[in-house]
Amino acid sequence: MASSAIILPVAAVLALLAAAGEAAVFTVVNQCPYTVWAASVPVGGGRQLNRGETWTINVPAGTTAARIWARTGCQFDGSGRGSCRTGDCGGVLQCTGYGRAPNTLAEFALNQFMNLDFFDISLIDGFNVPMNFLPDGGTGCNRGPRCAVDITARCPPELRQDGVCNNACPVFKRDEYCCVGTAINTCGPTNYSRFFKDLCPDAYSYPKDDPTSTFTCPGGTNYRVVFCP
Repeated sequence: MASSAIILPVAAVLALLAAAGEAAVFTVVNQCPYTVWAASVPVGGGRQLNRGETWTINVPAGTTAARIWARTGCQFDGSGRGSCRTGDCGGVLQCTGYGRAPNTLAEFALNQFMNLDFFDISLIDGFNVPMNFLPDGGTGCNRGPRCAVDITARCPPELRQDGVCNNACPVFKRDEYCCVGTAINTCGPTNYSRFFKDLCPDAYSYPKDDPTSTFTCPGGTNYRVVFCP
């Protein structure tokens, strides 16, 4: 009995280490009726996706501060330089930095506390395309965020930008919308964040929107990001 009590924790640790060492497979699918230029940082860079096309990205275990998003209205030359109407990342096809608001974001950090993946859809930087971000096998986890509504069609005039819908923080740059400065410990929902939350309850609508917007799955889970589900 004593030996088994020692062996079981060791086995559990080894299992966790094995899971923590597995890369996650992210499948990015464009179901929009138009071309998008998908972006992924810090792994992946970028790729043009015509309607119905798929991009598979192997993301190393332990990757943090990661984002996947769609860019629209792009033009690139043969060297991969150009610009996008929404989601532009410094005028290059192969992104190495985050995109410019407004853009719908799939955010994630892999193999974190208790070997859990943390992931979400964020509208803090606004909205440019509908998106689902769901587990795609590997661990049995099956719950993730969805934001399939065309928010742009209902966007308040003061938030309209580049033909899509920005959020209040990038537009007005005020502490109460960005949860910084004088509002870093006191900010809460605003009329603008409630507009986004009512349409996409799973998604982050302002920076402190954690309780209803952060999802977890065991490390080793694969994921599917779908534009225009």
